[in-house]
Amino acid sequence: MGIWKRTGIWSARSWRPYADALSRIKSRQREIESWSGERIRRYSLELRYLSRSDAAADVSMTEAYALVCEAARRAIGMEPYDVQIAAALALGAGKLTEMQTGEGKTLAAALAVYWRALSGRGVHVATFNDYLARRDAERLGPLYRYLGLSVGCVQEGMGAAERRLAYAADVTYLTAKEGGFDYLRDGLCLTKGSLVQRPYHFIVVDEADSILIDEARTPLVLAGEADAPQRDGARLAAVVGKLAAGIDYETDGGRRNVYLTDQGAMKAEALLGCGNLYAAGNELLLGELRDALHARALLRRDVDYIVRAGRVELIDPLTGRIAERRRWPDGLQNAVEVKEGLQPQRSGEILASITLRHWVGLYPRLCGMTATASSSTDEFAEAYGLQVAVIPARRPAARTDYPLVVYATKAAKLAALTKEIAALHAAGRPVLIGTSSVAESNGLAAALAASGVSCNVLNAGNEEREAAVIGQAGAVGAVTVSTNMAGRGVDIRLGAGDEEQAAAAARLGGLAVIGAGLHESMRIDNQLRGRAGRQGDPGSSVFYVSLEDELFARYSSSGAAAAGSWRQGLDGKLEGAGIRRRIEHLQRVADGQNREIRQTLNRYADMLEQQRHIVADRRRGLLEGRIAPAPLVLRDPDGYADLCARYGAMAVKRAETEYALLALDRCWADHLEYASVVREGIHFESTGVRDPLDVYERLLLAAFADFFDKAEDRAVRALLAVDRTKPDIGPEPAAFNMPSATWTYLINDRLLPHRHSFW
Repeated sequence: MGIWKRTGIWSARSWRPYADALSRIKSRQREIESWSGERIRRYSLELRYLSRSDAAADVSMTEAYALVCEAARRAIGMEPYDVQIAAALALGAGKLTEMQTGEGKTLAAALAVYWRALSGRGVHVATFNDYLARRDAERLGPLYRYLGLSVGCVQEGMGAAERRLAYAADVTYLTAKEGGFDYLRDGLCLTKGSLVQRPYHFIVVDEADSILIDEARTPLVLAGEADAPQRDGARLAAVVGKLAAGIDYETDGGRRNVYLTDQGAMKAEALLGCGNLYAAGNELLLGELRDALHARALLRRDVDYIVRAGRVELIDPLTGRIAERRRWPDGLQNAVEVKEGLQPQRSGEILASITLRHWVGLYPRLCGMTATASSSTDEFAEAYGLQVAVIPARRPAARTDYPLVVYATKAAKLAALTKEIAALHAAGRPVLIGTSSVAESNGLAAALAASGVSCNVLNAGNEEREAAVIGQAGAVGAVTVSTNMAGRGVDIRLGAGDEEQAAAAARLGGLAVIGAGLHESMRIDNQLRGRAGRQGDPGSSVFYVSLEDELFARYSSSGAAAAGSWRQGLDGKLEGAGIRRRIEHLQRVADGQNREIRQTLNRYADMLEQQRHIVADRRRGLLEGRIAPAPLVLRDPDGYADLCARYGAMAVKRAETEYALLALDRCWADHLEYASVVREGIHFESTGVRDPLDVYERLLLAAFADFFDKAEDRAVRALLAVDRTKPDIGPEPAAFNMPSATWTYLINDRLLPHRHSFW
């Protein structure tokens, strides 16, 4: 534990407990090698019985791991390496393992999954996308079934019955978003038989840095039908179109905030004819104007979003990929749609919501794996209590990582990139280029085409196509241009799996990874860099940067103007270690600011999550019969007697529970709406002496004080208002309808530096 206390990392030097356990497992596996398949399956059943009985809380890890190692060799032809067993030991102990790309995280996870699944309480493996969940379930299914365990896989588009069956399995593969959405749906069920999930037990999170950090601030949202609010989007878009940047409004250096100047506020008031824009009664207009200005000044087509098939689709700022089923809060989403001349889409009313961070926190036991964890050790420990175990590579790395190549302008960088890629392609070497946006990937592809270099471009969200293309990226002569995270979770093998081609690609120097720019997060760059040099293969990585890149635009006050202070070649290339140190510093600043944003958002989400948890516990108690609803007989004896006479006491008792559940749901939806309204405007408090977070918490606590009293009153009133000519006392069928939409919100913190700040 000494190394953990100092650094938060379990490194190879702290491996002694793993080394002893590894020796015992290998020794026991050699004994099991002589067993028949039938004896192995029978022994697995014995381990399951022991684990599920009162005789033992957990069966021996040594026995379970030795058994599954031998079963893997027989069932799927894969015998785990020592480093995979060590990683599995760390996972089983509830740690976050860092394993390099190509080292076999999927099989390592299976060892820990088997051991934890023996209890019969279910193990969930959360992957990055539906394709990976399906692939891993199919690939490892024969192993689990060989040992007598059942395997399920949850996919988008499945019905309730299929999902229920998948969650009932001993091992369930799914995406974090599908698991979170199913949790929210279960929170709106009116009968126990409608639930699809069982109580949570253990989860393994694959690509943990993406899910637990990058996506953790993203709320999952369930929405029901609702009338779209009347917004005068076209008029407001026309007004902001007449405002001049730098005169009527300004943005901060990070392009996260936009605010009106005093002159801009007066101009907007004149154009709108609304009087004082900040006067009471203009709150809705002010919010809509803020959204229209944000859409115009801060959000860029093909960088922040694309327009496809008549719809605005968001681009994930961390991956550069299309973010499926993601939207901005309604006002901003509609403002962007109006800006692009599209018909604003109806979104529906939010009925339930939870962040991925809080959903993962519902599991009593959590572990994860990724290739890039070390740089976020403190955040993993602070947010999840996870220690990071660094697993050394099976073979020494042979990848060459070259220093940054820096240019003064984007044009000079593009010319150099094109020349370098063309030269590598001419030599036959496979090349993978990572870009940060759809616009950048398309621009680079066009430049390569003009130079006679054909390439595959990946910047959309078709996971299966991505996997197929990325899987071929190691072929001789292949050139692949992708956004940073395209095809994540898919191994890139030299020669695309062909031994002769692999040898040829190795002789040429292996996969050449080129970053077309640095990301705000060093982890994303490291993930791209780690695509080369798989399992000791040769390879190289290099990143090209210009002073006009987004990193400089957001975080450097000097930006491209700094080019004159550095030694510059005729081709625009900048030399000197000083500039590289400057860029690395900017990246650390960006990483720090993004972490601060996540921490701030977490503090806001924590208050609402505490209240959601209280409501969810009461709701589950009502659903399971552990908590009785407010008895109608005490509130209105005559009304109760009349209902019993018409429908029978049992029907009235059942209806009391159903109406109580619906009332809780209705009151919680109202509370979410109130919290959203408060959150939208709370940062105006930062212009005074009060802390916005303190104000937010005080308002939410006050609103929640009589929550259950309101819910009980609502349920009783609804029950007494039943149309007594109906043959059934139950709620109207429409009340049982499930939400019509699921999406995730892209949420950013808003800190206002000016008294007339908008965002």
